[in-house]
Amino acid sequence: MAALSTPEFWVAVSFFGFVALIIYFKAPGMVLKALDDRADAIRKELDEAKRLREEAQALLTDYERKQRNAAKEADEIIQLARQQAETLATETRESLKTTLARRAKLAEDKIARAGEQALVEVRAAAATAAIAAAQQIIADKMTPAASKKLVDQSIKGLKAKLN
Repeated sequence: MAALSTPEFWVAVSFFGFVALIIYFKAPGMVLKALDDRADAIRKELDEAKRLREEAQALLTDYERKQRNAAKEADEIIQLARQQAETLATETRESLKTTLARRAKLAEDKIARAGEQALVEVRAAAATAAIAAAQQIIADKMTPAASKKLVDQSIKGLKAKLN
């Protein structure tokens, strides 16, 4: 009976009683079920994360493709704009040549009527203006706005020298 009065005996009895209660109320099964549920939840989260990653990768690929297409389209637009600018510059040069030729003809007719002396002065002034205009066109690669301005200045200069 001396063994019943030792604290170690009662600690052992309490421990085995506690273990028996845990087994009786199926605590290990509940713990295992909770762990299994947690593992399933983690597995579902991992599957969802994998699905989201694949979806994000697909979106990234799609946007990269769209970016490449946009860059290609921008290059095509730039090329088209350059071609149109070159065409417009050529047309402007031809138009300017035609306009200058027509105006020079009108000036020559007026000079012929004014007399031989006026003819010599106007031809010299027209040649100087034409050389300056040609130099200006070549130097500046004539834009439409600059072309119009140059033609107007040439006309004013001719009118001032004719009068």
